[in-house]
Amino acid sequence: MAIVPKSFLYSLDEETGVATVTLNRPERLNALTFEVYGELRETFLALDTEPGVRSILLTGSGQAFCSGGDVEDIIGELFANDYRGLLEFTRTTGALILAMIRCRRPIVGALNGTVAGAGAVIASACDVRVAAESAKIAYLFTKVGLSGADMGASWLLPRIIGFGRAMELLMTGDFIDAHEAHRIGLYNLVIPDEALRIEAQRWAEKLARGPSFGLEVTKKMLYREAAMDLESAMAGEVEIQAACMEDPNFREAYEAFLAKRRPEFS
Repeated sequence: MAIVPKSFLYSLDEETGVATVTLNRPERLNALTFEVYGELRETFLALDTEPGVRSILLTGSGQAFCSGGDVEDIIGELFANDYRGLLEFTRTTGALILAMIRCRRPIVGALNGTVAGAGAVIASACDVRVAAESAKIAYLFTKVGLSGADMGASWLLPRIIGFGRAMELLMTGDFIDAHEAHRIGLYNLVIPDEALRIEAQRWAEKLARGPSFGLEVTKKMLYREAAMDLESAMAGEVEIQAACMEDPNFREAYEAFLAKRRPEFS
């Protein structure tokens, strides 16, 4: 299917297999609207099977990655809803994160400037986070009287940075700078702002060159095993690894090793 969103930018480099999703409301620090939430969810659902896509680069235009829900277009509107309407909205936001986590393609987040609220959770749902030095991040929900447990944040964050740090960030809602986020393991890499897109693109292309099935299984098992005991996890891993050994990429890696060349994974 053709992916043609109206509320943000999308492109696919057919040579590298990297699909780029760019939030594009720079005048509002890429704040999210009802439309953006819905289109992002539909896009990640489509990217799960979109032909030619081997990895995804998610970023924001201008001076921010994403500042969260738009105060005027979303938060102001929510006060007109009853509980049923509010629940419909929170289910929509959570569905976006589920679509990202369940997407089989690796997702690289290129983070710059403000990464806040829902934007911080979206960044957390990326598989790799490459951040500019300007990329300050905060899970702002308690700052506006809400729970820090939003959009899966209380499930994701302890698995990335540990329970204690997650409790701190989700309860205080405070911003931390890029170097602190890197120190605690929230960011994989911090680089100067001017090099962000180049480095994030390099990561996306590196993953795109990898064995698609092997990367898909790695992502799936990391999330699945978070809720398993050791024996269950081991049972799942031995079965899925045997399946990977039947994949053509395993033989390609072997033949490339013998020929002393770089493997060309499918």
